[in-house]
Amino acid sequence: MTDVIKSLDVSRADGAQMPLAQTGVRLRDGWYVTRIAGSYTLSRHLPARFDLCASTRLPRVKASRLARQIRQDLWRELQGLRGFSPVVEVSQDGDSVCVRAGGRLMSGPATRSAVQRIEVLLNDPARRARWCTWARVGGQG
Repeated sequence: MTDVIKSLDVSRADGAQMPLAQTGVRLRDGWYVTRIAGSYTLSRHLPARFDLCASTRLPRVKASRLARQIRQDLWRELQGLRGFSPVVEVSQDGDSVCVRAGGRLMSGPATRSAVQRIEVLLNDPARRARWCTWARVGGQG
């Protein structure tokens, strides 16, 4: 694994600056993992940017495994969208996780149909079941 640690400060809701201990670890396959206060983000570029996105809630599962699975399905769904680079953010929230999926667009603005395709993807019962099975807490991996 190649580590590319970026020195970033994040503004909290109260305006204070918070240095990050583990930000921007680049994995062997070219994806960045960013962990900030209970949030896990998987992106191809730093900083992660959501030019288009949709969100959903799922039962509490392993964030890294969930993000990887959603990223793969998101790419399969939107790979024909020119200049698209997927980003998935998973935030722990009590007994569930909040997932924000979408990504960066290098060319042109986001269209409503692209956002709707992400919403359909995130709300597909078969995919949700597969993601949760793969990323379940206490399971393999």
